[in-house]
Amino acid sequence: MRHLLLASATATLFFATSASADILADTAADIIVTGSRNISRTDANTMAPVDVISADAVQRNVSDDLSDVLARLTPSFNVQRLPANDGLAFVRPARLRNLSPDHTLVLVNGRRFHRSALLSTAQAADLAQIPNFSIKRIEVLRDGAAAQYGSDAIAGVVNIIMDDSAGFSGFGQFSEYYEGDGAQYQTGIRAGVKFGDGGFFNATAEYSDANATSRTRQRPDAIAFQEANPHLDVPNPVQRWGQPDVNSLRAAFNTAAPLADAATAYAFGTFSWGDGLTDFNWRNPVGTGNVYAPSAAFPDWDVHSLYPTGFTPRFGSSWSDHQLVGGFRGDPSDSFRYDVSVSHGQNRIKYTIGESINASMGPASPTHFYLGALEQREFNINADFVYRADIGLAEPLNIAFGAERRLETYSVEAGDPASYKVGPGAATGLAANSNGFPGYSSDQAGKWDQESYAGYLDIEAQPLPGWTVGGALRYEDYSAFGDTLNYKLSSRVELAEGLALRGTWSTGFRAPSPAQTYTSRTSQGLDTESLRIFTSGRLALTDPLAIALGAETLKPEKSKSLAAGLSFRTGGLTATVDVYQIKVRDRFSTSPSFQVPAEFENPMGYTRVNYFTNDYDTRTRGIDVVLGWGQQVGPGTLNMSLAYNYNQTKATGGRIADQSADQKRIFEGSRPKHNATGTIGYGIGDLTLTAHGRYYGKWTDNSGNATGEIFQDFGSMMLFDLAVDYQVTDNIKLRVGAENIFDKYPDEATNQAVRGLIYSRNAPYDTDGGQYYVRVGFEF
Repeated sequence: MRHLLLASATATLFFATSASADILADTAADIIVTGSRNISRTDANTMAPVDVISADAVQRNVSDDLSDVLARLTPSFNVQRLPANDGLAFVRPARLRNLSPDHTLVLVNGRRFHRSALLSTAQAADLAQIPNFSIKRIEVLRDGAAAQYGSDAIAGVVNIIMDDSAGFSGFGQFSEYYEGDGAQYQTGIRAGVKFGDGGFFNATAEYSDANATSRTRQRPDAIAFQEANPHLDVPNPVQRWGQPDVNSLRAAFNTAAPLADAATAYAFGTFSWGDGLTDFNWRNPVGTGNVYAPSAAFPDWDVHSLYPTGFTPRFGSSWSDHQLVGGFRGDPSDSFRYDVSVSHGQNRIKYTIGESINASMGPASPTHFYLGALEQREFNINADFVYRADIGLAEPLNIAFGAERRLETYSVEAGDPASYKVGPGAATGLAANSNGFPGYSSDQAGKWDQESYAGYLDIEAQPLPGWTVGGALRYEDYSAFGDTLNYKLSSRVELAEGLALRGTWSTGFRAPSPAQTYTSRTSQGLDTESLRIFTSGRLALTDPLAIALGAETLKPEKSKSLAAGLSFRTGGLTATVDVYQIKVRDRFSTSPSFQVPAEFENPMGYTRVNYFTNDYDTRTRGIDVVLGWGQQVGPGTLNMSLAYNYNQTKATGGRIADQSADQKRIFEGSRPKHNATGTIGYGIGDLTLTAHGRYYGKWTDNSGNATGEIFQDFGSMMLFDLAVDYQVTDNIKLRVGAENIFDKYPDEATNQAVRGLIYSRNAPYDTDGGQYYVRVGFEF
């Protein structure tokens, strides 16, 4: 409790003295559609905390990745850069309340958005696939909601509401880091029309071209190699640590057309295409013995003839993504409405690697490989109904009920045979597979699916004026593991005008995906000390070797959530304080690593293998504080806001519960416990000045050392942003600004420093320093 009080005092001081950069939604009550199926509910009278983020706040950010936007505006939301980390460099894991990335459900216009095809430990939706310019507002429900929406909503829900306005608008933006790299060009257009009695069509297109960044120094072993071989020209640096090169094109549409008095047809969709390139670890010609060593299989050839100064594999990713939803909705009477829809989502990722080699193939090896493709497909049918019964209560009884059928399919496409081939040189110790990232083999390729059916009942009532209660019950049956039943109880009591007490109690679940059950993966690493390539495997749970090692069918993760809070609103001031506890049992992770037993064949030469398992239980406790104030001050309008989150997660059972090092590595110190953001905006006439501050508390990284000090502690960070908007004409606006305006960097990292890394790639904030930008927008 002492830490909570200290953190609250720090947050209050921050609110009083700091500046910051995104005017949040104004303090007037907004109708919300997330966490409640009662159309009269606003963010002022919800029974659970809902943050409403306006379109202006979304677009007042340099990054085109929606994960970055939410991390800047919602302190309990965290996202990492993870440079040079395979597919995670492009599909970055985002966490709400420090839970797993796939513990947050993502909706678009209230309909489930599909997962990414990328599977690390978690398999979550990729927010970067949604064009920022198409967004009307975002509603973030910070409460468990699996009883209302189904699997994945353990930590909360992010509901992205698409633009439905008329008019024509666009923007162009250029940004670059103070270091002179990471230049990014963005542009977007949006057009909308209204027709008939409530009909509309709105379409958006958005393009981004982002160059790579590098916060790297030359590797010590590369310096030594250059000194020993002055006749060679070794690149400096030999590898790059930073953001990847990324090009992306995103589009969206949103439309509705009245067909009759009680029927409206609607459709919406998002589309995305992109590609990117990042570096892997440099292969030293001296130290990487299982690549550069002479081989009796190829007596007249070795890799030195191809890569005399070593090589740095270049990992490429290209993707396509779409979500299409269509349906009918209507309100035949004042007391009844319906919404029936179908949706289809698909995410496909293809991988390549260049400047590489399959050393076991010798001179027959190509240097560029197609590694294969991953694909996630989801098809949903939803039927939702709401009946409002006037039974003499303070307001009509709101009864929502419905059903859902969901089909989820995952597929793996094999890469070039050379990308996974075990060539004749393997018998003499040369590494097999495309070096850096082995391709998906024909044995790993396939298609798997999972089907589920659900039904729910959701009731809200107001027995007395100022007292609202709610209850939700949801039953789901999955083809993979059976059925589950979850519930939620909610209540809100007005203690005085503008002051209310609210609370929820709920259970939830996260269903294992087909990818987690049926797929396997071969990965390569570079030993920090020996610099030798090692190959490890993650086995499918149906693999005979995995079963022999103890693998079992995955069970769904189960949660219990308790939350309570106070909300206050008067004049231009709004304030909410919410405390919460989330217990999750049977959380997914990978098992300990095993050597392959002698009685099993090991054609890939795996050093170690593991598999997915229900590994441990956790308890998360925290507090959210949100303050907002807006008034006319002097000749202009002043808006201020503060959001603060304290969050602590511990393993309470399972394999790592009594292992302090693993506890600290995974939960206790891996991300800051204290986070805060603050905003001050002041506008006079055509000129608006906006300042934004971000506070990140202390956190701990794995040092990478096998012995001795295995952790490195990092202190707190405060980053400040500043932007100036000027309305040049009635239709044209100019914005000039900078993020991390004082060009602050964290302490240098010890982990991976031997490979040229300067700042931790696990940092919860951008470690590339200050960044300036210019944006021109128009609207007609």
